[in-house]
Amino acid sequence: MIGKVLHPRNLTRSYYQVVRNKGSAGVDKMSVYELASFREANVQSLANSILNRKYVPQAIKGVEIPKGNGKTRLLGVPTVVDRWLQQAVGRQLATKFELEFEEQSYGFRPQRNIHKAVQQSLKYINDGYQDIVDIDLKSFFDEVQHYKLLQLIYNKVKCPTTLWLIRKWLRAPILVKGKLQQRRKGVPQGSPLSPLLSNILLDVLDKELQRKGLRFVRYADDFSIYAKSKAEAKKLGNEVYLFLKEKLDLPINRAKSGIRRPNTFELLGHGFTPTYKKGEKGKYQLVVKQGSWQSLKRKLKVITKKTLPYSFEERLEKLKQVWQGWVNNYRLASIQAKLKTLDEWLRNRLRYCIWHDWKKLERKRKNLIRLGIEQGQAYAWSRTRMGGWAVAQSPILRTTITLSRLRRKGYKTMLDYYLKTQPQIQ
Repeated sequence: MIGKVLHPRNLTRSYYQVVRNKGSAGVDKMSVYELASFREANVQSLANSILNRKYVPQAIKGVEIPKGNGKTRLLGVPTVVDRWLQQAVGRQLATKFELEFEEQSYGFRPQRNIHKAVQQSLKYINDGYQDIVDIDLKSFFDEVQHYKLLQLIYNKVKCPTTLWLIRKWLRAPILVKGKLQQRRKGVPQGSPLSPLLSNILLDVLDKELQRKGLRFVRYADDFSIYAKSKAEAKKLGNEVYLFLKEKLDLPINRAKSGIRRPNTFELLGHGFTPTYKKGEKGKYQLVVKQGSWQSLKRKLKVITKKTLPYSFEERLEKLKQVWQGWVNNYRLASIQAKLKTLDEWLRNRLRYCIWHDWKKLERKRKNLIRLGIEQGQAYAWSRTRMGGWAVAQSPILRTTITLSRLRRKGYKTMLDYYLKTQPQIQ
């Protein structure tokens, strides 16, 4: 396999993938834009060092990112050279494993995404499988045993050099707050290989659940099993707990795992709520969990902070980058009414930014006149003692900085975008 990994065509495609993915620099501070010149000058010597087993991966840069619950998650950022090589290995590994992964595995696989995972979950629930075993693996990416993972790879890939290279990456130290930490287990989140390696390991669980004829959904390390009674769900939960412990040496987070009913179950930020349509008693529909709404609103609020030195166009672009991905992610859920309310709030935030940018009283007066306000009224409004947020929600700005005017400046509503996506998914 190492010959296929180091083939010029595979290395070239892997290079372009790394550049498309962008990402920050590793410990060597080399950016993806510097990789082109490095590749041109060093590709042959790099290949020789791998073939001679003299290649030494650089340390992984540890980056702590905030989670929604106030805690942080440690991401591992390899150097761009290691990301390039890992992409090359991953492309070839996938040809050996992808076709044998189970249908119920949705995470980080071609043509299988969050939408299909939640749709499958909803189908199970509406088919009557409403006692759900919700299992949360405790720090999964930190707990993966290297020897078990390497054995699974060896079963299909007999190439010793490829296995040696993967082991080198697995054992590379991580730099956290200026200190190198040795790693004897775990797969760093943030490397191109991590999603595939996690699927390789958890495919063992998938095949066990499939052998038992169970209904389940797995997205990376997030998985759930669907049963028709609480007693059956408890039995399945105990069996899976023992299997994970004995076969894969993976601990379960007991505090976050348990037996759920649809209205207390959450999958990938989606919730399930009863639908009250005639003839659909006992059926459920998708909604977005409150935490996901709060996360979106928090991000939008940061971008529309009045003191940030953005032009109006820059602010709109940054907002779009946030909400467009969010709406795409949750477009299967019933979010129309809440999006309408959020749009109204966001427009007021934008009016607040505009009012703050006008700063001086005379400038406010002149701008209000330009927007069609009579001179006397413009003078009075420009001298108002109301706070900026109160002004944004008052007729002073709502009747002048209207939706149509905002649209002419490039503003787009989240609701309009959501409604446009609907025909594409039906």
